[in-house]
Amino acid sequence: MAAVAQLSGLLLRASFRTVPWRNIPRAGLRSSAVAMRPVASEAEFEAAKQRLGQLTSDPGNEAKLQIYALFKQSTQGSCNTPKPGMLDFVNKMKWEAWKNLGPLSKEEARLKYVQLIDSLVAAETPAAPSTEAGATAYQTLQLKRENNMTVITLNRPDKKNAINITMYEEIMKALEEAGKDESAFAVITGAGDYFCSGNDLSNFTNIPPSGIKQMALDAADLLRRFVSSFIEFPKPLVAVVNGPAVGVSVTLLGLYDAVYATSRATFHTPFSQLGQSPEGCSSYIFPKLMGAAKATEMLLFNKRLTSQQACDLGLVTEVYPDNSFQREVWARLETLAKLPKKSLAYSKQLSRDAEREALHAANLRECQRLIERWQSEDCMAAIAGFFQSKAKL
Repeated sequence: MAAVAQLSGLLLRASFRTVPWRNIPRAGLRSSAVAMRPVASEAEFEAAKQRLGQLTSDPGNEAKLQIYALFKQSTQGSCNTPKPGMLDFVNKMKWEAWKNLGPLSKEEARLKYVQLIDSLVAAETPAAPSTEAGATAYQTLQLKRENNMTVITLNRPDKKNAINITMYEEIMKALEEAGKDESAFAVITGAGDYFCSGNDLSNFTNIPPSGIKQMALDAADLLRRFVSSFIEFPKPLVAVVNGPAVGVSVTLLGLYDAVYATSRATFHTPFSQLGQSPEGCSSYIFPKLMGAAKATEMLLFNKRLTSQQACDLGLVTEVYPDNSFQREVWARLETLAKLPKKSLAYSKQLSRDAEREALHAANLRECQRLIERWQSEDCMAAIAGFFQSKAKL
């Protein structure tokens, strides 16, 4: 899975022409300020529409779909329009969200709409820029240089660190920085309870005017560049897997030089469930690493591995107890960071040089197959089904 195009309010843009749409923050759908009110007046409804245009952060598709549905129910009543076709999955998601409101009256929908906007406004707290020494400003990452290490933290914990378009680009930028700085090696970890939930499927919601084929070609180019940045990273690269890992965050682990995981982490590559195929050079590395049969279980048949199973198969270097994971793993990394930098870098390059050509060839093959997969009906239907399940709030 790889990012397809930048999410830009597509889900709501067509039906919010009267509302100055900006991205809005994810938040709960209830507001204590209005929870007990039996109705919302027309003036309150109009004021909520205006407040919508004052918000700045993205709440995710669930909240956007709910806003869309409540707006339509408030102004037009229950959904009575024909269901969009299967491949028109964006409009199909919007239709499903509206349809799921059932016989909710216009007055009730208007109240719920006001409550939702109020909760989003109340939840919005602009993030202050980091002033910590050694920190670099990123939207989706934290990058710090300390103890002779460059630490890249995936920082979308409310999205389980799913990789959107911005994060794809920022990870590449962070790796480029880390490859040139004075640190001994780089570490990638996650903020919150997840290491990474894989590709943010919201990346699939913006089909360009030129059509699905162009979307697939753009996605393949992004994925090829993204994986190449891991193949070409000149220093040791360490994964500190602090929680569950899914999709591309798992397949890339074969390109790390060490993977340390908490005992509660799991590893899952549900490509077949989404009508897709492996990436991250996993079609080449995983069979070599764990044998063809075990790789097939994981890459084709969606088997989820525990940390210990992943360690036994060679995907994880070492597993630490969850209650002491952070303390033990960082103490170990601080010790390793004292090793001679050039020796580490040259040794890494010797190992990588032996496989570099094969890795790039595998990356290219996987991207070419995904171009076909992303245009297929089974892939589109699987992604549409994912969003429809999310829309049922």
